Amino acid sequence: MDESAAREEPVRSRVTIGKAEFIALAAALMAMNAMAIDIMLPALQQIGGALGVADENSRQFVITAYVVGFGGAQLFYGPISDRFGRRGPLLTGLVIYMCAALAAAFAPSFAALLALRVLQGIGAAATRVIAVSAIRDIFGGRQMAEVLSMVMMVFMVIPVMAPSLGQLIMIFGNWPEIFLLMAGLAFVVALWAWLRLPETLPQTMRRALSLRSVVQGFGYVLTDRIAFCYMLAATAIFGALFGFINSAQQIYVDIYGLGTWFPLLFAVGAGLMALSSFTNSRFVGRLGMRRLSHGALVTFVAVNALWLTLSLMGPISFPLFFVLFSASMFMFGWIGPNFNSIAMEPLGHVAGTAAAVLGFVTTLGGGLLGAMIGQAFDGTLTPLAGGYFVVSVVALILVLIGERGRLFRTVNPPV
Repeated sequence: MDESAAREEPVRSRVTIGKAEFIALAAALMAMNAMAIDIMLPALQQIGGALGVADENSRQFVITAYVVGFGGAQLFYGPISDRFGRRGPLLTGLVIYMCAALAAAFAPSFAALLALRVLQGIGAAATRVIAVSAIRDIFGGRQMAEVLSMVMMVFMVIPVMAPSLGQLIMIFGNWPEIFLLMAGLAFVVALWAWLRLPETLPQTMRRALSLRSVVQGFGYVLTDRIAFCYMLAATAIFGALFGFINSAQQIYVDIYGLGTWFPLLFAVGAGLMALSSFTNSRFVGRLGMRRLSHGALVTFVAVNALWLTLSLMGPISFPLFFVLFSASMFMFGWIGPNFNSIAMEPLGHVAGTAAAVLGFVTTLGGGLLGAMIGQAFDGTLTPLAGGYFVVSVVALILVLIGERGRLFRTVNPPV
């Protein structure tokens, strides 16, 4: 039997916000993270110059510091939101994000900027945990995967626009204005959530905030074979994505000399991910999460193997690189939402804690893997291609372990 038909309908009929507005708000919450990362890319060189950072690879820590704060803090928001509900922790996190972004505009040193970026990530962690938790509170099964895909589609519009927006700010202003913009947008999203987002976790499903309860919730996540393996597989895949984000400017500007075209080319890659997320939302109800994500993962491995082989043979022309890289990026939209949905599916009774653990491992682990890939940049495509290939093979092995060696199967997962 395929994923349970009982999971096709919303599981929380009491929620009054419309589905379209809920998806838009959830996407806006998660887009705060993409904004905080991608809008910074055109400004890294100027930030390094202004704050006395000569080493190009060290400038990548502006991205890594945010990811560390964002990934680590999710462990705390999950149990807290399972105890007190979704709204309070969410609004608290948005205030932290807004204040840290505002202070970063006046950072006196690179060390201070990195500390504020960690704090900004800590605030942003609430948006990711609460968005995924609220989706799981309301939806289940393939409908959850469909909603996550729609959220990811809207969410990916931000990477399409953010580098261009950052570039525009750099043309007419300076890098502190980027942080002022992020603070303003956080205020708007916080006001929207305060006015329109209902509490999605009923009192009857709240868990005690005790060490025993928290450990038990983490145990549910870490001892479920499917959830654990798909969580680690998603971590590997996100490592590839963060590796590219860290290296993107150096690849487009230093290797191919496409400085003025960088925001547009970055937007094309993000646009492909948005398109693939949209197609996933259309097909997942008919084909299932496993068929789509497993097929995309196998394709991802094959494309990365070809890309790595060509890079070892010598320089790759930009058109060929762009075709291969675009093919890889398209697969992300079929892998990410489905892997997250499959991992979350058996953990609805601890959705907040599950979202926290999943977000912590995938973000922090993926960010650290991405930092390793980015720091390996040596003026060629080989470190990035090698990183993509290694993490894709690791993800495939983890999925095979989780599925006991059988890909593309349809199952009725446990509640």
